[in-house]
Amino acid sequence: MPISRHFEIIYILLQKKTATAAELAERLEVSTRTIYRDIDLLSAAGIPIYSSKGKGGGISLMEGYAFQASLLSSREQNDILMGLQTLKLMPLSGTEEVLEKLAGLFWRKNHSWLEVDFTPWGSEDDRRQMFERLRDAIAENRVIRFRYYNSAGKESSRKVEAFQLIFKSNAWYLSGYCLTSEDFRLFKISRMRDIVVTDQTSEPRAGISAVEHIEEQVGSDMTAVTLRISARGAYRIYDEFPDDVITKNEDGSYTIRTYFPVNDWLESYLLSYGTLLEEIHPESLRSRLLSRLDELKRKWASNP
Repeated sequence: MPISRHFEIIYILLQKKTATAAELAERLEVSTRTIYRDIDLLSAAGIPIYSSKGKGGGISLMEGYAFQASLLSSREQNDILMGLQTLKLMPLSGTEEVLEKLAGLFWRKNHSWLEVDFTPWGSEDDRRQMFERLRDAIAENRVIRFRYYNSAGKESSRKVEAFQLIFKSNAWYLSGYCLTSEDFRLFKISRMRDIVVTDQTSEPRAGISAVEHIEEQVGSDMTAVTLRISARGAYRIYDEFPDDVITKNEDGSYTIRTYFPVNDWLESYLLSYGTLLEEIHPESLRSRLLSRLDELKRKWASNP
């Protein structure tokens, strides 16, 4: 433990430049006597560490004891730190510590320029543990096992060679090769349950992009769809569609011209607009929605 503590003292001083023995003792949960003993040992080991008295005094490292900053320009150092801030987009542990240490090496304050939290309220710990299990499975080429609920509400058991974690269309997905269905798949992480990292390993499938493979399959079954949506639906339109498919009409409504796979998911999605959805083309899609509404009316009428 002393070696770990000595390492921590150096990083604290790299970032703060000066700290009192009391501050170090509180941070490291030891006595000030232990801190002074550690300082003596570090000094004897050749670390240029010293203590000063008086106002503003404390324990410090000699100026210039840091990573060879000359190897990187000031702009490059800032770019590295700002880029690494995006690590916090992934709900994984340890990123704060890494950023703090790198900021210390560069003699720079770690300014958090980006704050994004994809997790639902109150679920941070469970979500982080799930991501860490998936990360470890990907890094170690291990097969995972889990229960999955698809968009039709059907439950199935899956065994998957995990490739990547992907953030796409406002949701996290796992891409991989599904041994159960013998094909490449994207699994929405929020629908995965009882994830188990097995002892079974797999060989990486070089040159394969599960996302591209799936997009090719989906693209072959896309249909041109035109929607007219009320002006009251503007908040959803700009959330869910790119600008190049949106036309604002003179009456304030919006016309959307895009492509969708016509399936149960699309029906549910369009029905979620309710009375905001004013027109739908092609006619075949409109007929599907009317049939779904008739089915709902019959079901609700029989269950008052």
